[in-house]
Amino acid sequence: MSRRGLGRGRVLLGLGALMALVSMALPWFTAGGRFGLPVREGRGFEGAGIVVFVGAVAILAVLALPYASKAERSSFDRPITFIALAGLAVAGYIIRLVQLVGQDSLGLPDRAPGLWVAGAGLLLIAWGAAEVLAQPAPAR
Repeated sequence: MSRRGLGRGRVLLGLGALMALVSMALPWFTAGGRFGLPVREGRGFEGAGIVVFVGAVAILAVLALPYASKAERSSFDRPITFIALAGLAVAGYIIRLVQLVGQDSLGLPDRAPGLWVAGAGLLLIAWGAAEVLAQPAPAR
């Protein structure tokens, strides 16, 4: 049985999705902590950030599907699937950014590391989706 290689696009998608998942545990915003105010932190599972989580998990699932089947193929393993899931995750991230701006909670990397790690992961996801789109179609 010969397994096909992932290719650069799928590796970038996987790394970006893993970064987005790690970012969920990190603070996406930190408010307070000065002048005797209590510190309030928000994680990626609040607001529209949950869409980033769902998109990242779905990307990893689509990447794993061909390796989980006997035929080594999946009807979901198509460039349009990766483009759609990347778009979903990026849309959730942008909506969460707008929500944080509305709450005046947008912070620098020292106050919101999860937000920045998620952004970097989504950049990798977008780059990987573009790479997968640019690859020639495999012979079936």
